Amino acid sequence: MSKNFELMQEVAGGALPETAYGRESAKVVILESEGDRRIARDSADFDALAQQECSKVVQRIFLGQPDVFHTVVFAGIDRGNGCSRICLETSRILAASTSGSVCLVDANLRTPSLPGFLGVSNHRGLVTSLLEDGEMRSFTQQLEPSNLWLLSAGNLDRQSPGLLNSDRLKVRLQELRKEFDYVLIDSPALNLYADALALGGIAEGLVVVLQADSTRRESALKGLQTLREARVKVLGAVLNRRTFPIPNFVYRRL
Repeated sequence: MSKNFELMQEVAGGALPETAYGRESAKVVILESEGDRRIARDSADFDALAQQECSKVVQRIFLGQPDVFHTVVFAGIDRGNGCSRICLETSRILAASTSGSVCLVDANLRTPSLPGFLGVSNHRGLVTSLLEDGEMRSFTQQLEPSNLWLLSAGNLDRQSPGLLNSDRLKVRLQELRKEFDYVLIDSPALNLYADALALGGIAEGLVVVLQADSTRRESALKGLQTLREARVKVLGAVLNRRTFPIPNFVYRRL
């Protein structure tokens, strides 16, 4: 049996944390269409597949009923799980699917990548907003579509990551939520830093990103246990670059 399939069974069948919110609040999103067994062999295939499944994230978490969430953190289990790309694609699709304003936040103050993906400057950004006064929108850059904005990481130094544990961060994220209808936050890997826990404790919840043939079962369970202990609400999980079919009985449990 595929190790990826076993891992997905763990997530679908009970590995998502039993928090005060209950397992029924967790939605698992798999990075592949139902019944689609294609392997993403190049970046074009991967991008198309990612767009399809990020659309599911948008519909189930941001636009679904009865639960609709507005401030959500995206965190990979390990570095290199593709979390930043998933967060970026989800924000683009959400902006195209609603008339509301969407702010994409690069809170990965360890290895920020969103400006590079977007081909824009690292601007003033999150770090500057935590050190200076001013409306949060003044620290952002408008993108396409016109209702999508980026709050980049900003100018970083060795002390910058420590700002994610400050009281100032909570205040600024609350202000950001007042200025934008949706806030999607890209954070560092769960099993490397506590940054995602700090952000998840302020946001409404967190989406976990795993990568097929890369994320180890032990790492995934460790990350989920950490979230449970921190009482961070898990809204869903995305298994990135999956190359194996999942039986219908697993889909019915998601």
